[in-house]
Amino acid sequence: MVLGEAAPRGSAEGAAAGRKQRAAARRKVGRGRGRAWVGPRCNLGNEDACGAFQAFSLFVKAKEVPAASRCPGGGEGVRWRCCRQAFEELPGIHRHVALHHSGDVGRQAGLGAAPADTAGGTARPSGRSCGSPEISWALPDTSHVSHDDLTSQVGDVLLYYCYCEVRDPEKLCAWQKALCQHLHLTGKVRVASEGINGTVGGSKVATSLYIKVMLSQPLFKTTLCQEDFKSSAGGAHCFPDLRVGVFKEIVPMGIDPKIVSYKETGIHLSPQEFHREVEQYLSQATQGQSDTILLDCRNFYESKIGHFQGCLAPDIRKFSYFPSYVDENLELFKDKRVLMYCTGGIRCERGSAYLRSKHADTVGCCGTSINFVPVSTAGSLF
Repeated sequence: MVLGEAAPRGSAEGAAAGRKQRAAARRKVGRGRGRAWVGPRCNLGNEDACGAFQAFSLFVKAKEVPAASRCPGGGEGVRWRCCRQAFEELPGIHRHVALHHSGDVGRQAGLGAAPADTAGGTARPSGRSCGSPEISWALPDTSHVSHDDLTSQVGDVLLYYCYCEVRDPEKLCAWQKALCQHLHLTGKVRVASEGINGTVGGSKVATSLYIKVMLSQPLFKTTLCQEDFKSSAGGAHCFPDLRVGVFKEIVPMGIDPKIVSYKETGIHLSPQEFHREVEQYLSQATQGQSDTILLDCRNFYESKIGHFQGCLAPDIRKFSYFPSYVDENLELFKDKRVLMYCTGGIRCERGSAYLRSKHADTVGCCGTSINFVPVSTAGSLF
């Protein structure tokens, strides 16, 4: 009898064939409470099989509904959402992903797998682009870390950003969400086609692993380094939850990154170089000979807490007002060099690019107050 061919109803052979087919179906889609997806057999080595399993797990994890958004009445309620469908049990989301997203999982695993459902040997289009091949879906191994160490209240808050070309922000967003959940991190991460901007808190073990994985991510290998992560005492308790999303800009200036790109930013200065520039500016300013403007790119309430001597601090409530301020005061910047600083550097990048787009005769030199203060002698300039 040919596999898949109907047998006479009631025959022993037909019953046996039916049992085999039902068993095969259960293995494929994980039918039954508590059973994980097994998937179709394939000729993969251990490394490839491990990658496929990790990609599948990561895809499912990215579809999780935050615990705070679940049923408040004591039950779990909806735990996963995908393709406008809600799933309350693990076998349900496993079955859905296995049947409808095997192609996506295969691409994420780097296996080039085609969707399981094909017609005439031709792969059925998934309706999604292949995305950016340089994004790795790897999650760190935490099997050697105790749950207490991973979730300890004694930890750090990380502040970082990275401007780079991201071809598939949705894919990077899904990976970031899964990574932060895996490490029990809270905070906010903004992803856009122009890069990533994050502030996350967690245990010391978790934040250390997060930095290590970020630095090993192929997308960031040439643009992100250890020093780009600013750390302060804190932890996951510093934020109410985790929010990871795709936005048009990684810092909201209100200008399309395609019109004013981070690639047109001003000259970057080290804290030491910035210190010397500020000293020279103040020396010349006291003599009325300065051709430089020291521009504070932060919001007014940040500037009130502390600022550099002799700086120009725009009275703006948020960074999206910065372009209007520049447009209304272009004469101030005419024939001037501009030294710029903000909290972490991210606003200087886009801010200097905007000044350059207005053809102001400026060299947008970017500095950051976070890096500068430890270099400056206490109370001398800031």
